[in-house]
Amino acid sequence: MDPRQAQPYAVPGHLPMASENQTVPPANIPDKMAGYESITTGGEEIYLPPPVYPAYNAEGGQPQPDQQWSIPSITEDIAKQALVKYASEHVTYSSRPAEEMVLKELKPYNMYRYRLQSFTESRSPEWKSEPYAGQTIDSSGFGNPPPPWEVPVDIPEMFEKNKKKVQVPNTASVKGCHGCTAMGKLPCSDCLQTGWVKCRTCDGRGSLSGDGSRCSHCMGNGKKSCGPCSGHGQKKCDVCQGHGQLYLYIQLTVKWENNNFEKVIEQQCGFPTQKLSKVTGKELFSDQQVQVFPILGFPDPRVNQISQQGIQAHWTQFGKTSRIIQQRHTVELIPVTEVHYQWKKKEHSYFVYGTENKVYAPEYPGKKCIIM
Repeated sequence: MDPRQAQPYAVPGHLPMASENQTVPPANIPDKMAGYESITTGGEEIYLPPPVYPAYNAEGGQPQPDQQWSIPSITEDIAKQALVKYASEHVTYSSRPAEEMVLKELKPYNMYRYRLQSFTESRSPEWKSEPYAGQTIDSSGFGNPPPPWEVPVDIPEMFEKNKKKVQVPNTASVKGCHGCTAMGKLPCSDCLQTGWVKCRTCDGRGSLSGDGSRCSHCMGNGKKSCGPCSGHGQKKCDVCQGHGQLYLYIQLTVKWENNNFEKVIEQQCGFPTQKLSKVTGKELFSDQQVQVFPILGFPDPRVNQISQQGIQAHWTQFGKTSRIIQQRHTVELIPVTEVHYQWKKKEHSYFVYGTENKVYAPEYPGKKCIIM
């Protein structure tokens, strides 16, 4: 017979009596195990330091080819059609300014967006218990438990948030239930172990007031069988579900997070850059590996600086509590064009931005007044 299927054992000594609704962790957990000395039974997540990483090399980097990255400005026709579409999407806007305007000048203000993603894994162990119902007892007698970061766990899809809970091998044991002192039952507090409770219909009198007729709910006895304990005077222990024993083990909670760092390198042109979060640009650079390095030699030196800041920030922020599994970073060029035009002999302007040719025109002259 597999020794892991051996009969459970009770903890020697007297276990303190607990209330029937007690849900606190068991007090009789096994001795500390190597690699898991810091864990508690209080349910608090304590994330363990990951394996030692190779030293972060801030000087490393990926030089880019010396080329022109700019994108030509949009055409006058595209600029006009974008404004016509913008006006049509607003009920209170007239399309006349967009249709009748005279274009004067297109000013391109191309902006860069740097984005870094770090896919991290963190591990938090804790003692868990559940009613013992014949589970395989994978105890330390079959070998030392593997260290937290050596417990095999399949990595889910990259850059997708996920969580798994796994039992650490060789940490299981069976103990007498702390909630019922290994009895599986607790005295019923509703009937005080008598199995009977006062009939609420007749208030224990056995007859109904007024006509003196016998109470049909208790058949004149003035009491009824206790429902919570089915008249037995004892109830099943909620902690062990009546089994009298608990299966204890260390559970590892493994979390995967996708952490983002994003920065727009803007031009001083009066355009609110927060609007760029909802549009796309043209990808100029992309790299993905276990550890990416700062970009070097980019035409706009601010991109080089931001990439180094972002990478350093992620290693500082996550390196002590998480394992960085994969990183990727990109640089997009987001077209932003300021359009100057004339309508009814007055000068106006608006912005066309993103590859979607969105429009930002806070001073559009064709706003209608609606009289309520």
